[in-house]
Amino acid sequence: MKPKIFVTRKLPEETMKLLKEHCDVKIWEQEDLPVPREVLIEEIQEIDGLYCLLTEAIDKEVIDRAKKLKVISNMAVGYNNIDIESATKQGIAVTNTPGVLTETTADLTFSLLMSVARRIVDADCFLRNGNWKTWSPMLLTGQDIHGATLGIIGLGRIGEALAKRAQGFNMKILYHNRTRKYAVEERLNIHYVELEALLRESDFVCILTPYTEETKNLIDEEELSLMKESAILINSSRGGIVNEEALYKALLDQKIWGAGLDVFEEEPVSLESPLLSLPNVVVTPHIGSASIQTRHLMAQLAAENLIGVLNGKSSNHIVNEADLKFNSNK
Repeated sequence: MKPKIFVTRKLPEETMKLLKEHCDVKIWEQEDLPVPREVLIEEIQEIDGLYCLLTEAIDKEVIDRAKKLKVISNMAVGYNNIDIESATKQGIAVTNTPGVLTETTADLTFSLLMSVARRIVDADCFLRNGNWKTWSPMLLTGQDIHGATLGIIGLGRIGEALAKRAQGFNMKILYHNRTRKYAVEERLNIHYVELEALLRESDFVCILTPYTEETKNLIDEEELSLMKESAILINSSRGGIVNEEALYKALLDQKIWGAGLDVFEEEPVSLESPLLSLPNVVVTPHIGSASIQTRHLMAQLAAENLIGVLNGKSSNHIVNEADLKFNSNK
């Protein structure tokens, strides 16, 4: 008999075909609505594998209901929506989809940077609303990107890809990371600095670090106060790394010049969020990896991860593999 799996959202046709070749598949059919929690709790009790998205909170309560679950395959790089500790205790592998979305997310990050700096959204609305009457010397002026200083917080794959894009604009590149990367510094001609120095010196600060307890509210009122009044903050990593209340106040009081946000503390973000009322903020709905090609690759990789674990194979994409082995050796 094929292993039973539950898929929490409709996927591309080729991915569904692959899953059905290897598994007995049940899917939540309502493409634009996350699976209700009560449905997830019911379905997880009898399945061998779960294919999920960031929209599902796979916490201890959900995991404890699983009776024979072997793998949770997350169609994302991040996995802070999953209680890794509870999964590991139950012997459940958790997989993610790194690598395939690196370049696409770096594209989006630099797009946000450019959009805020050159006021692209402002200019679009200005024209469409019939406000363009004449050319004016200081009309819709923004910030230069070429020759500016870029500060990258979190130098993983996406951070490196962003640095390569910045080189084309002759930017000076600073970075701060949990561990210093000497080889990358030499290869990309970038410079390691402490966080405080990065915030003080950068014209653009891009956050590309994972969300953890250590990075929660990493950018708060104190950190924002260190930034230049002309500086722009970009977050395309995870919500919660930036304290949104502090960011709103800094933007409102013009302590920093602008922000570009693809992620929020609560998603979908409420239309009542004060950040959405500010003209110096460009927002997008968590679309860092949203190119057609990349989303297809992510979906396929998540399917391959799930099938691999169910077939007893190891994978570089099992995020808790070391802890699973440790537990099994006890």
